Amino acid sequence: MDWQQTIADYGAAWQQADQGQRLDLLTKCFATDGVYVDPTAEVNGRSNLCDHIGEVLQSSGGRVELTSNPNNHHDVVHFTWHMVDPDGTVMVTGHDFVRLDKQGKISHLAGFFGDPAPLS
Repeated sequence: MDWQQTIADYGAAWQQADQGQRLDLLTKCFATDGVYVDPTAEVNGRSNLCDHIGEVLQSSGGRVELTSNPNNHHDVVHFTWHMVDPDGTVMVTGHDFVRLDKQGKISHLAGFFGDPAPLS
């Protein structure tokens, strides 16, 4: 599978309010037993991630948009994103680091909110 399409499908899942359509997107890009971690969550498995995304979208009222082209080397991909509320105001920004399995699906995703603090 094309790693760029994997990331595009993952990004689209974060914009999909319909659970069935969201799961269809995740089936294309996220391993059945994949792991998702961010500062507020640790989610194991594709169906649990589908539920988690739905909860985040519902509770925040926002949507996640990719804000960079993904870049990669070996089996690792990095991209940036932000969450916007319905009027387009940015609520939070972040960076995701993804490890792909041999089928090109996300096997592990580590998300970070914001940018790292500069050195003093």
